[in-house]
Parts: sequence; C-alpha cells; structure tokens
Amino acid sequence: MNDALNWKPAGTPKAEPLEGRFIRLEKLDPARHGDDLWEVLQGPGSDPVLWDYLPYGPFAERAGFDHWLQGNAASRDPLFYSVIDRASGQVQGILSYMSIVPEQGRFEIGHIAFGAAMQRTPKGTEAVYLLGKLGFELGNRRLEWKCNDANARSKRAAERFGFVFEGVFRQHMVVKDRNRDTAWYSITDGEWPAVAAGFERWLSVDNQQPEGQVRTLETCRQG
Repeated sequence: MNDALNWKPAGTPKAEPLEGRFIRLEKLDPARHGDDLWEVLQGPGSDPVLWDYLPYGPFAERAGFDHWLQGNAASRDPLFYSVIDRASGQVQGILSYMSIVPEQGRFEIGHIAFGAAMQRTPKGTEAVYLLGKLGFELGNRRLEWKCNDANARSKRAAERFGFVFEGVFRQHMVVKDRNRDTAWYSITDGEWPAVAAGFERWLSVDNQQPEGQVRTLETCRQG
C-alpha cells in the first residue's frame, strides 16, 4: 500500500489499445465497431438478460443504439473500450473505466455489456484483467466494482475475479424506476499483485487448453 505521506496522484488512462492473448481492447469507435456491437448486443443471438441491470437498453431501434454509442464514445468518464476477439476480428462487447479519481488513486470497471460469444470464455476475464493491470500501473491504489445487490451474476463475477466484498449501500439509487441497493467490492494495490498473478496463470497457454481450463481462476490465485 502507498504511504499517504508520499502519495502522488495516479495517471489518467488514455484509451490506447491493450493487447491480450484472446482479445484486444480499443477505444470505442461507433463508426468501426457499431455494426458488430448491434449484432452481438441486440441481435437474435444476444443474451436475453444483458440489459436487466444496466441503466439503459434494450434498444428497439438502431438509431437509439447508435446515439447511445456516440455518447459513450465522447465520454472521458466513463471511458469506454470495445472488446475485439483476436481470432475473428469481431467486436463482441464493451466495458469502461468509470469513477476515475486520479487525485485519490481510485477507479472502477463498469458498464459491462458482453455478447454471448464472450460468455463462458476467457475473453471477459482477460478484458477485466487488462483494465485492472493498466489502472494499477498508472499508480492507482484502489479498483472498485459496484452492482445491483440483486444482480447475482455480477456479484459472482466480482468474487471470482478476486474482489473483496465491502458491504451494501441500501436504497443507493433508482434505476429504471426500481430501487437499487448497491453491493460494493474492491481490490487494493497491496492485493493486486497476487490477484494479477492468478489472472496470468489462468490465462496462460498451460491452463487454457482447447478443451477448456485446467484450473479455476480461484485455484490459480492460490499459487
């Protein structure tokens, strides 16, 4: 953990491309990425519960979807990335940095919308790892994950990724005219090296075989 007396503000992410083994992250570009994202997030093969806990969507018309993408692309916080499958070149999802507070060394990963082709594959895990890695390399002290307390899928993901549960903010928000109690999770800079090593073991060639994973992410985190 950084000594507060020697604290210096963290750097700010610039949305430069990030290369992984399975995916590449690029700054969201509606002109280049919009067609693929419309297909994977709204097409006939899309995840039927994708939008349930997001504050927007689903989109009945392409025009509304494109307007949403354009607003996301223009934003610096949240700062949106497209997730590109390296094998096919298809854009298969988006996610973002958000709540970026460099003067306090704090950032969050959120606005996650992964197409069905990313689910139950290493691609979503690698996307979270790449953003976490960059965030801590920029000098941050704390990575946050927040979700609706009713969103069991997001809470399972946070725990699988190695986030520590911190509690529930009751009646924290109203989203789509419904109450949202928000579950908070975090990883600190002191915890990140062990968490990162687990990600790296899990994503390795030795662990990711054609027939699937050899060891779970939780097991890889143990060494």
